[in-house]
Amino acid sequence: MNLMFRYALLIEYHGAPFVGWQRQKEHKSVQGCIEDALRKLEPNCQGIGAAGRTDAGVHATGQVAHCDMEKHWNPFRLSEALNHHLKPNPISILQAAEVDTDWHARFSAHERRYLFRLISRRAPLAHEAGLAWQINHELDVDAMQEGANRLLGHHDFTTFRSTMCQALSPVKSLDEFRIERHEIPFGAEYRFHLRARSFLHNQVRSFVGTLERVGAGGWSPDDVSDALEAKDRAACGPVSPPHGLYLAGVGYHDAPFNI
Repeated sequence: MNLMFRYALLIEYHGAPFVGWQRQKEHKSVQGCIEDALRKLEPNCQGIGAAGRTDAGVHATGQVAHCDMEKHWNPFRLSEALNHHLKPNPISILQAAEVDTDWHARFSAHERRYLFRLISRRAPLAHEAGLAWQINHELDVDAMQEGANRLLGHHDFTTFRSTMCQALSPVKSLDEFRIERHEIPFGAEYRFHLRARSFLHNQVRSFVGTLERVGAGGWSPDDVSDALEAKDRAACGPVSPPHGLYLAGVGYHDAPFNI
């Protein structure tokens, strides 16, 4: 077997043109575009493994993947070459780093971090269109934070996962859920920061859609607790749209990137 060299890739992308991260035969995906670019460099490249999958329309500022290459690449040259072949797709290799051959983008990770952006403004978004969920009413950030606090810790999150979720268990630990309000011209932006070892399918969007109802006054924080305890998808609030969601980062004990 030929000696292979493994590289970690730090990736940013705008999710709008894609069916999601995972390669599909008939549709454009982020994974497919990056693998096509890699095969422009090495036709025998076997593909990439990622820290996690994102759905159609979801963005990333800190996705991580790895690839095995026959050539010993200078990491900077590898990232430059990939960015050249990725044009004009809205995908950027922010950094590449050589890693040990047993390092794995998914299995070596100990946490994932997500950001959800929600903008409250009457006028339509021009510059931020497709990059945040827009509503036209104010939200009570303290009530939303109280509701978010009810979700922290180790729970059965059946209520807040898609019925199509393929995870073996709905039991997960949520380590951080922090909500910030920022004043912007003619409105406000609410930023939802979440951190956990792993997430269920649609978990973050289910959380945010439910907490938006709390912020708008339709739900109370106690209703969030009741929904969690119900362990029933029907008890979930509305699911927020994908275009406000970002995979913001992946944590490793031996971080491969200089950030």
